[in-house]
Amino acid sequence: IFNISIEDIAMNLMEYITDWLYQMVVGVFSELFTAINTLGSDLFGQPWVQQIVALFSNLGWVLFVVGIVVALFEFAIESQSGRGDPKTLSLNIIKGFFAVNLFSVVPVQLYSLAVNMQRNMSWLMSWTVVPEGNGNLALECLEVIENALFGPILAIIIIFMFGYAVVKVFLSGLKRGGILLIQVAVGSLYMFSVPRGFTDGFVMWIKQVIALCLTTFLQSVMMVCGLILFKDQWLMGLGVMLAAGEIPRIAGMFGLETAARPNINGVINTAQSAVHLTQMIRTVAK
Repeated sequence: IFNISIEDIAMNLMEYITDWLYQMVVGVFSELFTAINTLGSDLFGQPWVQQIVALFSNLGWVLFVVGIVVALFEFAIESQSGRGDPKTLSLNIIKGFFAVNLFSVVPVQLYSLAVNMQRNMSWLMSWTVVPEGNGNLALECLEVIENALFGPILAIIIIFMFGYAVVKVFLSGLKRGGILLIQVAVGSLYMFSVPRGFTDGFVMWIKQVIALCLTTFLQSVMMVCGLILFKDQWLMGLGVMLAAGEIPRIAGMFGLETAARPNINGVINTAQSAVHLTQMIRTVAK
């Protein structure tokens, strides 16, 4: 009646245990990446970090008020030649008011949202690895090692590439909290230019914050996706995991880059404003 041998039962049981252990490994890596990303979000819950953010928030308000004063001087200078536009001046001040209220709050909330989305997505993806006990994992691993011309060398290369992909994403996630804190600090410096109508630098700063949050979400999700694919198609899985480390570079090609670049137009506009302001002060003094 029963045509199943003891060897088949032992093989199926072994394969079921192997698949179950692999599911646990995927879950552990998913929790690891989530914990690393959560560290950046928890950083802003520290009292001393909140004091630093409050300090730069106050600095942003001071620069915003100074920027309004300079914008009024520039408007007075341009009005003498008939080029002053009160509508543009009012609109720039309103933009600056919203910017100075939100630059220290929105990045942190957006980063927390990215971490929560990554946590939920990774948890759902990790449960797609179902223990089947059909022998796919062990048989494919043995086939790779036995049929390849340089089996041991290939295994070493696979382990090295796997470790490189994991370590690269791990280190990237470890420093994101500090990078976000620096971005908030740098964002306060743009509050001087926004009410004067020079928003190029601030727009670039917004793109950098979006790039950081996008990288936080995509890198961890891509790593979990690569681990799931690695079970049945190891080459495709390694490719996806290695691609996770290239997400910041790809985002930078579309204008979402985490590296700050000097804004030449902002420097030129600041210099011109300083010259105009100096001329205005000389005229008033005379």
